[in-house]
Amino acid sequence: MTCEHLHPLEQALIERGFRETFRGQAWSQNCREWVYFDVCLDTDAIRRTFALPECVAVHAHRGTHDGQERGYVCQACRDAVMGRYEPMPGIPVFPA
Repeated sequence: MTCEHLHPLEQALIERGFRETFRGQAWSQNCREWVYFDVCLDTDAIRRTFALPECVAVHAHRGTHDGQERGYVCQACRDAVMGRYEPMPGIPVFPA
C-alpha cells in the first residue's frame, strides 16, 4: 500500500478495476512503494479531483529504452502511483 498521501488515488484506481502491472521498489533505492496501472492518468484532472498535498508532484518519464510513465510521486515518502505516459488506443483514461 502506498503512503497516506497517495492512498486515495491508489484506492480509486483499484476500485475502478484498473489492472495493476507492477508494485514494488522501482528505479533505485530512493524509491519505496511504486505501483503502476494499465491506464493513462490525467494528472490535471486528478489534481482537481483529489485533495493531494503539496508533497505530491507530477512525475513524467518519456524513456526511449527504459519505459515510459506518468503519474504522481510523494516527495516526502518516496511512493508513487504511475500510469501510461500518454493516451493510446484501447487504454482507458482516469478520471474519465
